[in-house]
Amino acid sequence: MTIDIMLPFWGDPALLYRTVDSVRAQTDDDWRLTVIDDAYPDSSVAAHFAELDDPRIRYLRNERNVGIIENFRTSVRLATADHLVVLGSDDLLLPDYVAVVRQAAGRHPDASVIQPGVRVIDEHGDAALPLADRVKQRMLRPDTRSGDVVLTGEEMATSLTRGNWLYWPSLVFRTEAIRRHDFRDDLPIVLDLAMLLDIAFDGGSLVVTDEVVFAYRRHTASASQMAILDGSRFSDDRRFFEETAHRAAEKGWSSTARAARARLLSRLHALTELPTTLRRGTAEGRRAIWRHILR
Repeated sequence: MTIDIMLPFWGDPALLYRTVDSVRAQTDDDWRLTVIDDAYPDSSVAAHFAELDDPRIRYLRNERNVGIIENFRTSVRLATADHLVVLGSDDLLLPDYVAVVRQAAGRHPDASVIQPGVRVIDEHGDAALPLADRVKQRMLRPDTRSGDVVLTGEEMATSLTRGNWLYWPSLVFRTEAIRRHDFRDDLPIVLDLAMLLDIAFDGGSLVVTDEVVFAYRRHTASASQMAILDGSRFSDDRRFFEETAHRAAEKGWSSTARAARARLLSRLHALTELPTTLRRGTAEGRRAIWRHILR
């Protein structure tokens, strides 16, 4: 089972090269890597890949910058293997990543999504575990010490609606499952959760494994942080959870509907961001965070 590793790029070339090196260092060679350069203004990136001379790697460059959502769509469209990963251009695969996720796919051939174990690193590559990740890994993530955990349908949707504990760049998707849905242009910050809930509502399944084989880089200044300060993050969250509650109620998934209406972890997240937003946010950002917490 070959895995298509799709790698949209816009950012620091040095981090990109480390990401690519981590793919090339896999103990299991059954992978293909496609780098999608989103017209990053540095000609040395194309030159770097021209010199690699690795038949497992192809480098594509967009004629113009189209943004992350279109690059996600391109990643899914270009995949030809049965399974794919949409990797972040600053994250790292640990050496056994491909081996572990291929074994998991073999144990669960019908799984729509596979979540391996993840460790978090900071901008400098050092181990880190901020509050959000402590909640994800210690409170929300299923306990896999006794073996793989499989979530399907309403159970999957309810778990993720209570709090999104997944790490998008580490996820392995069955290509057929993700192709049945599209990324939402109107939800740039939570488009990953929106896609995963689409898969859950479609009857898909999520497998969680124990082995830590992925390093997720957490930046203090991220797109989501900027969206918190200008108010768009929590406005989008409220709208998305309201839609999810309505959708779940229509399907008879009462636990998912309750979790979406309560959006407890999302409100708590807003509370943790309140001091920063009051101090540094825009006027709309301050209004949006209060609405999200109180309504």
